[in-house]
Amino acid sequence: MTYLKSLSVVALGLMATPAFAASGPFFSMDNTNFVVLIAFVLFVSVLIYLKVPGMLGGMLDTRADNIRKELDEARSLREEAQTILASYERKQKEVAEHAEQIVAHAKIEADNAATQAKEDLKASIARRLAAAVDQIASAEASAMKEVRDTAVTVAIAAASDVIASSMTAKDGGALIDAAIADVSTKLH
Repeated sequence: MTYLKSLSVVALGLMATPAFAASGPFFSMDNTNFVVLIAFVLFVSVLIYLKVPGMLGGMLDTRADNIRKELDEARSLREEAQTILASYERKQKEVAEHAEQIVAHAKIEADNAATQAKEDLKASIARRLAAAVDQIASAEASAMKEVRDTAVTVAIAAASDVIASSMTAKDGGALIDAAIADVSTKLH
Protein backbone atom coordinates (compact mmCIF):
# COMPACT_ATOMS: atom_id res chain seq x y z
CA MET A 1 0.00 0.00 0.00
CA THR A 2 2.82 2.46 0.83
CA TYR A 3 4.39 1.59 -2.47
CA LEU A 4 1.24 2.74 -4.26
CA LYS A 5 1.16 6.01 -2.31
CA SER A 6 4.77 6.81 -3.12
CA LEU A 7 4.21 5.93 -6.78
CA SER A 8 1.21 8.25 -6.99
CA VAL A 9 3.18 11.12 -5.37
CA VAL A 10 6.01 10.69 -7.92
CA ALA A 11 3.53 10.59 -10.81
CA LEU A 12 1.82 13.81 -9.64
CA GLY A 13 5.22 15.47 -9.26
CA LEU A 14 6.22 14.61 -12.82
CA MET A 15 2.93 15.85 -14.23
CA ALA A 16 3.23 19.23 -12.50
CA THR A 17 6.80 19.91 -13.67
CA PRO A 18 6.09 20.79 -17.35
CA ALA A 19 3.38 23.25 -16.36
CA PHE A 20 5.83 25.20 -14.21
CA ALA A 21 8.46 25.19 -16.97
CA ALA A 22 6.24 27.12 -19.38
CA SER A 23 6.81 30.86 -19.22
CA GLY A 24 6.13 33.59 -21.70
CA PRO A 25 3.92 33.57 -24.82
CA PHE A 26 2.45 30.26 -25.96
CA PHE A 27 3.62 30.41 -29.61
CA SER A 28 7.28 30.82 -28.75
CA MET A 29 10.04 28.25 -29.10
CA ASP A 30 10.93 29.00 -25.51
CA ASN A 31 7.56 27.63 -24.38
CA THR A 32 7.97 23.90 -23.81
CA ASN A 33 4.27 23.27 -24.17
CA PHE A 34 4.38 24.72 -27.70
CA VAL A 35 7.48 22.68 -28.57
CA VAL A 36 5.86 19.52 -27.25
CA LEU A 37 2.70 20.32 -29.26
CA ILE A 38 4.69 20.79 -32.47
CA ALA A 39 6.64 17.57 -31.82
CA PHE A 40 3.43 15.71 -31.18
CA VAL A 41 1.77 17.06 -34.34
CA LEU A 42 4.88 16.17 -36.37
CA PHE A 43 4.96 12.70 -34.84
CA VAL A 44 1.28 12.11 -35.62
CA SER A 45 1.79 13.51 -39.15
CA VAL A 46 4.70 11.10 -39.76
CA LEU A 47 2.60 8.24 -38.48
CA ILE A 48 -0.26 9.21 -40.80
CA TYR A 49 2.15 9.72 -43.76
CA LEU A 50 3.66 6.29 -43.20
CA LYS A 51 0.11 4.92 -42.95
CA VAL A 52 0.78 3.43 -39.50
CA PRO A 53 -2.88 3.77 -38.42
CA GLY A 54 -3.90 1.79 -41.52
CA MET A 55 -1.24 -0.82 -40.80
CA LEU A 56 -2.35 -0.98 -37.17
CA GLY A 57 -5.97 -1.25 -38.29
CA GLY A 58 -5.01 -3.95 -40.80
CA MET A 59 -3.07 -5.82 -38.16
CA LEU A 60 -5.99 -5.48 -35.77
CA ASP A 61 -8.40 -6.58 -38.52
CA THR A 62 -6.16 -9.55 -39.31
CA ARG A 63 -5.96 -10.39 -35.64
CA ALA A 64 -9.75 -10.02 -35.34
CA ASP A 65 -10.25 -12.25 -38.39
CA ASN A 66 -7.89 -14.87 -36.92
CA ILE A 67 -9.74 -14.71 -33.59
CA ARG A 68 -13.08 -14.95 -35.44
CA LYS A 69 -11.81 -17.95 -37.41
CA GLU A 70 -10.56 -19.60 -34.22
CA LEU A 71 -13.91 -18.92 -32.55
CA ASP A 72 -15.78 -20.34 -35.56
CA GLU A 73 -13.50 -23.36 -35.57
CA ALA A 74 -13.98 -23.78 -31.82
CA ARG A 75 -17.76 -23.46 -32.32
CA SER A 76 -17.73 -26.04 -35.10
CA LEU A 77 -15.54 -28.36 -33.00
CA ARG A 78 -17.92 -27.91 -30.09
CA GLU A 79 -20.92 -28.70 -32.32
CA GLU A 80 -19.10 -31.71 -33.73
CA ALA A 81 -18.25 -32.86 -30.21
CA GLN A 82 -21.88 -32.43 -29.17
CA THR A 83 -22.99 -34.39 -32.25
CA ILE A 84 -20.52 -37.17 -31.43
CA LEU A 85 -21.62 -37.12 -27.78
CA ALA A 86 -25.27 -37.34 -28.81
CA SER A 87 -24.40 -40.19 -31.18
CA TYR A 88 -22.58 -42.08 -28.43
CA GLU A 89 -25.41 -41.45 -25.99
CA ARG A 90 -27.88 -42.74 -28.59
CA LYS A 91 -25.67 -45.79 -29.22
CA GLN A 92 -25.36 -46.36 -25.47
CA LYS A 93 -29.16 -46.20 -25.13
CA GLU A 94 -29.55 -48.63 -28.05
CA VAL A 95 -26.99 -51.00 -26.53
CA ALA A 96 -28.76 -50.80 -23.15
CA GLU A 97 -32.11 -51.56 -24.82
CA HIS A 98 -30.53 -54.41 -26.77
CA ALA A 99 -29.01 -55.78 -23.56
CA GLU A 100 -32.42 -55.59 -21.86
CA GLN A 101 -33.96 -57.46 -24.81
CA ILE A 102 -31.24 -60.10 -24.61
CA VAL A 103 -31.81 -60.52 -20.87
CA ALA A 104 -35.58 -60.74 -21.35
CA HIS A 105 -35.13 -63.25 -24.19
CA ALA A 106 -32.69 -65.26 -22.06
CA LYS A 107 -35.21 -65.34 -19.19
CA ILE A 108 -37.94 -66.54 -21.54
CA GLU A 109 -35.64 -69.20 -22.98
CA ALA A 110 -34.61 -70.26 -19.47
CA ASP A 111 -38.27 -70.56 -18.44
CA ASN A 112 -39.02 -72.54 -21.61
CA ALA A 113 -36.00 -74.77 -21.02
CA ALA A 114 -37.06 -75.36 -17.40
CA THR A 115 -40.59 -76.23 -18.52
CA GLN A 116 -39.25 -78.53 -21.23
CA ALA A 117 -36.86 -80.16 -18.73
CA LYS A 118 -39.80 -80.78 -16.35
CA GLU A 119 -41.84 -82.31 -19.16
CA ASP A 120 -38.86 -84.42 -20.29
CA LEU A 121 -38.33 -85.56 -16.69
CA LYS A 122 -42.01 -86.48 -16.35
CA ALA A 123 -41.86 -88.39 -19.65
CA SER A 124 -38.65 -90.13 -18.58
CA ILE A 125 -40.17 -91.09 -15.23
CA ALA A 126 -43.31 -92.35 -17.00
CA ARG A 127 -41.16 -94.43 -19.44
CA ARG A 128 -39.09 -95.85 -16.60
CA LEU A 129 -42.23 -96.57 -14.60
CA ALA A 130 -43.80 -98.31 -17.63
CA ALA A 131 -40.56 -100.25 -18.18
CA ALA A 132 -40.55 -101.24 -14.51
CA VAL A 133 -44.21 -102.33 -14.72
CA ASP A 134 -43.39 -104.33 -17.86
CA GLN A 135 -40.40 -105.94 -16.11
CA ILE A 136 -42.54 -106.75 -13.09
CA ALA A 137 -45.27 -108.22 -15.34
CA SER A 138 -42.65 -110.18 -17.28
CA ALA A 139 -41.04 -111.41 -14.06
CA GLU A 140 -44.48 -112.29 -12.70
CA ALA A 141 -45.38 -114.17 -15.90
CA SER A 142 -42.01 -115.91 -15.84
CA ALA A 143 -42.49 -116.86 -12.18
CA MET A 144 -46.03 -118.09 -12.89
CA LYS A 145 -44.76 -120.15 -15.85
CA GLU A 146 -41.97 -121.55 -13.71
CA VAL A 147 -44.47 -122.40 -10.93
CA ARG A 148 -46.79 -124.06 -13.50
CA ASP A 149 -43.90 -125.96 -15.07
CA THR A 150 -42.79 -127.10 -11.66
CA ALA A 151 -46.38 -128.00 -10.72
CA VAL A 152 -46.82 -129.90 -13.99
CA THR A 153 -43.52 -131.70 -13.46
CA VAL A 154 -44.46 -132.56 -9.89
CA ALA A 155 -47.98 -133.60 -10.97
CA ILE A 156 -46.59 -135.75 -13.77
CA ALA A 157 -44.11 -137.34 -11.42
CA ALA A 158 -46.82 -137.91 -8.81
CA ALA A 159 -49.25 -139.24 -11.42
CA SER A 160 -46.53 -141.44 -12.82
CA ASP A 161 -45.84 -142.81 -9.35
CA VAL A 162 -49.54 -143.32 -8.66
CA ILE A 163 -50.17 -144.91 -12.04
CA ALA A 164 -47.09 -147.07 -11.83
CA SER A 165 -48.02 -148.37 -8.44
CA SER A 166 -51.73 -148.93 -9.15
CA MET A 167 -51.72 -150.06 -12.79
CA THR A 168 -51.25 -153.54 -14.13
CA ALA A 169 -49.72 -154.55 -17.41
CA LYS A 170 -53.09 -155.26 -18.93
CA ASP A 171 -54.38 -151.79 -17.89
CA GLY A 172 -51.18 -150.20 -19.27
CA GLY A 173 -51.66 -151.85 -22.68
CA ALA A 174 -55.32 -150.76 -22.81
CA LEU A 175 -54.29 -147.20 -21.88
CA ILE A 176 -51.64 -147.16 -24.64
CA ASP A 177 -54.17 -148.43 -27.21
CA ALA A 178 -56.67 -145.74 -26.14
CA ALA A 179 -53.97 -143.03 -26.42
CA ILE A 180 -52.98 -144.22 -29.93
CA ALA A 181 -56.60 -144.16 -31.05
CA ASP A 182 -57.08 -140.70 -29.54
CA VAL A 183 -54.00 -139.37 -31.35
CA SER A 184 -55.08 -140.81 -34.70
CA THR A 185 -58.53 -139.14 -34.41
CA LYS A 186 -56.99 -135.81 -33.50
CA LEU A 187 -54.45 -135.92 -36.33
CA HIS A 188 -56.97 -136.73 -39.06
